[in-house]
Amino acid sequence: PGVPCFNSCCADVNILLTPLDVLRLARRTGLTTTEFLDRHALMPITKDLHLPVVMLKMNDDAARRCPFVGEQGCTVYADRPWACRMYPIGMALPPARAGVEPEPVYFLFQDDFCHGREEAGAWTSTKWRQDQGVLEHEALENGFKEIVAHPWFIGGRQLDPKRMEMFHTACFDLDRFRAFVFESTFLT
Repeated sequence: PGVPCFNSCCADVNILLTPLDVLRLARRTGLTTTEFLDRHALMPITKDLHLPVVMLKMNDDAARRCPFVGEQGCTVYADRPWACRMYPIGMALPPARAGVEPEPVYFLFQDDFCHGREEAGAWTSTKWRQDQGVLEHEALENGFKEIVAHPWFIGGRQLDPKRMEMFHTACFDLDRFRAFVFESTFLT
């Protein structure tokens, strides 16, 4: 617990970012959310995408390392993304159904490079998530979770490109959304 991330576990992986991850990392790095998304995020688009997805952009070097891993480990450790807080625990959800709250299933990654496996003691998934601040993180994002689990989205409906961009801005690019609300005619 509390062991900073070093190199190997942050290479060539896909880390999905939540809205809270984007906001925390932007503030930690001294960037606006717009600047952070431009510099450090990928937003893959496919015709089957129902909601915007934001992924952390890895370095372009051969190792494809996380841009926030430095000589001493993770440089954004206190504000690391949800996926990094969870590791080495993975989580899966059964297929979404309207009106049914899915129960997550937790599992342990057995990666040889994870130094945490050398630690003594036993952990439950709940104890790990509590120790790593995951429960707090998830509580802050309950509203977002409720939106993306709404029956409208579960029913297979898709946003058109304009609405997809608006949804992305309102959820992930909070500085641009704030400017839109307060510096446009939106409030009138």
